[in-house]
Amino acid sequence: MPRIVVTHAVEDVARWLEGKAERAAAVEGLSGSNVSDYVAEDGSNNVAISCDVSDLAAMQAELESPSPEVAEPMQKHGVIPPLTVYVQA
Repeated sequence: MPRIVVTHAVEDVARWLEGKAERAAAVEGLSGSNVSDYVAEDGSNNVAISCDVSDLAAMQAELESPSPEVAEPMQKHGVIPPLTVYVQA
C-alpha cells in the first residue's frame, strides 16, 4: 500500500489543526489510513498530511477535483490550493 504526502498552505494553522479529527475521517473515506498531520517548523502557513492509500488512483482523482464532500471541509479548514502530492517511491 503506497504512502502519500500532501502539502499545501492554509489560512490559519491553528484553525487547520482544530479540524484534525474531521480531516482524518474525510481522508479515511477516500481510501486513506494512518493519517498524520504536520506543520512547518519555520512558523509559516505550510502544512502536510501523510497517509497510506489503498486506491491511489481514486485518491489522486479526488484531490485533483474535490467532490462537495471533500471541498467543504477543505474550505472550512482554510486549505489554500494548490495541493502537491508526493507518492512513496
